[in-house]
Amino acid sequence: MLIVETIAKIRRAYHRDKKSIRQICREMNLARNTVRKIIRSDVTELHYERKIQPRPKLEPYKDQLIEALEEDQKKPPKQRRTALLLFEMLQREGFEGGYDTVRRFVKKWREQDTGTRAFIPLVFAPGEAFQFDWSYEQIELGGSNVKIKLAHFRLSHSRAPFCVAYMRETLEMVLDAHVQAFLFYGGSCRKGIYDNLKTVVSKVLMGKERVFNRRFQTLASHYLFEPVACTPAAGWEKGQVERQVGVIRQKLFGKRRKFADLDELNQWLRDECKALAARQKHPDYPNQTVAEVVEQERESLVQTRVAFDAYQESTARVTPTSLVSFDRNRYSVEARCAGKIITVRAYADRISFHYGSKLIGLHRRQYGRDRTIYTPWHYLDVLKQKPGALRNGAPFRDWELPQALQKARERQG
Repeated sequence: MLIVETIAKIRRAYHRDKKSIRQICREMNLARNTVRKIIRSDVTELHYERKIQPRPKLEPYKDQLIEALEEDQKKPPKQRRTALLLFEMLQREGFEGGYDTVRRFVKKWREQDTGTRAFIPLVFAPGEAFQFDWSYEQIELGGSNVKIKLAHFRLSHSRAPFCVAYMRETLEMVLDAHVQAFLFYGGSCRKGIYDNLKTVVSKVLMGKERVFNRRFQTLASHYLFEPVACTPAAGWEKGQVERQVGVIRQKLFGKRRKFADLDELNQWLRDECKALAARQKHPDYPNQTVAEVVEQERESLVQTRVAFDAYQESTARVTPTSLVSFDRNRYSVEARCAGKIITVRAYADRISFHYGSKLIGLHRRQYGRDRTIYTPWHYLDVLKQKPGALRNGAPFRDWELPQALQKARERQG
């Protein structure tokens, strides 16, 4: 194929220097048809594209490879096999060709099959919907490097962001995140848009039909919103909060952040969300900021008188030492309930224990492992019967006793 410089020489020789085709062919050692084609087509550059790519070794496996590609096309992008995995699959079937042959075929097939996807822009009325999603961020918390779970909310009309951090993404965290978000916004919307979270969606049915978690349905009923789950692998249905995840990660967690505890982190997140809304111009109302639009949207939000009691409930048996195991830790309860089945209510920040309608224990929730948390007063009835336990009893080891009891312990030991 002729290069650009050779084509330029032919054109100058013919058009500028008025040489004949025969003379040009003789001087440049080119075929007459080649020179004639350059002059008549008036091109300055030639492109060669192979119309048919011979693949003699791949041809017997072509149908099998296309079948695998069509099967992958039905899956979410993250679950589709790479060209390397497809190459290894064909090798197990006896394919003796090279990886580049498979890679080129896969690339061409996917370009022809997918193309550029088009989307329809979505418009939401004030108070119509909010969107929810999770992300994972790495920070330094209390001197240790940890991965936190960040719950993201976004009002679909005003684009107002809200984020709150947790150590887990269990159901009670989802419930608490909604309570915190609606307090931040000053109300809820008429609809909530989610992907198919296992903590929220119990069963995926045909189309948009879902079976939602019963406790989550109670939350939705309390705040008067309708939960709507996206179609699997259709993140564009809640594209605003998907983009927010990337923006928050880039702007707030681009460098390693350090916090003493979750309370400090969440207060910082609230302040940053307000600052982002105050700085950002609204895409549909360029003369207003997101903060100004959300103030107008608050009039359309659904109001509730009291906050939802955001706990997940389960049952457990109290050990003979008046301890209850929950989430790899043990918590003390009143000794009179030893051996009994009790109710455990797990909140994002605390754990409460109930026997019937009576509260028998309340502790700050621990997120480490294999810890034992005591409240010495839970063992007071046992201590009356066995006062010697005051000396070496684990619940009383670090107990700051009244002066009279401290003297009694010192006499014992």
